[in-house]
Formats: sequence, C-alpha cells, structure tokens
Amino acid sequence: MEELGFNLPSLLVFLVNFAILLVILYFFAYKPILKMLDERSERIRESLEAAEQARQEAAESEARTQEQLQEARRQGQQLLEQARALADKYREDEMVKARAEAEAFVARAREEIQQERDSAVEEVKRHFAILAIQAAERVIGQSLDASAHRELIVQVLEEGQEVGKGQG
Repeated sequence: MEELGFNLPSLLVFLVNFAILLVILYFFAYKPILKMLDERSERIRESLEAAEQARQEAAESEARTQEQLQEARRQGQQLLEQARALADKYREDEMVKARAEAEAFVARAREEIQQERDSAVEEVKRHFAILAIQAAERVIGQSLDASAHRELIVQVLEEGQEVGKGQG
C-alpha cells in the first residue's frame, strides 16, 4: 500500500480519528440537529392542524352567520307582513268609523230636516187657522152674500201671504 502512497499506520490513525469524529458529531451535532428538525416538523404539523381547525371553525361560523342572517330576513319579512296587515286593518277600521260617522251625520241631518219640515207644517197650519178664523170673523161681521164672501176670502188670503212674507 505504500506503493499507492498510503501509510498503513497513518491510515489507521485517520480512520480512528474519523470514527471518533463521527461519534462526537453524532452525539453532539447530528442528534441535536435531528431532534431540532423533528421538533420543527412537529410544530409545522401542529400549525397545519391548527390552521385546518381554524378554517373549519371559520366555515362553520360562516354557515351559522348565514343561517342567522336568513332567520333575521325571515323575521324581518314576517314583521313587514304583520305591519302591512295591521295597516290594512287600521285602514278598514277607520273606513268603518268614517262610514258610521257619515251615516250618523246623514241620519241627524234627516232628522233635523224632518223636524224643521214638521215645524214649518205646524206653523203653516197655525197661520192658516189664524187666517181662517180672521176670515170667518169678517164673514160673520159682514153680510152673507156670496160675492162679498168671495172677496173677503181673497182679501184674507192676500193678507196671509203678506204676513207670511213679512215673517219669512
């Protein structure tokens, strides 16, 4: 081996030194590096699991939010429908009230018109009775001939019209 340029005792020393260096490196460098790489790999795996869990929770939260939003929309729609129904009912109630008030007003007006008409008829009857009595008094007070009787009636009626105009 010496012909190749190798010295056997030197080679053995180099090999022993290399083996010792490997053992030292294995215990002081390789193992800590492997341990550090394993720990890092574990942290990465845990981070990925946490990220996946967070993604799933976010998706579930979004689904719950969408469901709550849909429920809120349904409730809002129900409230709108109830408000419309109440508004329609209020409008109908007010229309019924207005009709009732209008009918009551018309009934009162008819009643007042009837009372005024009855009062006017009574006034005309009283006035006519007074005129008839005045005509009868004059007829009795004058002669009983037919022409005078007619003239007296015409005169009393004309006076009655003048009295009626004076009062109206």
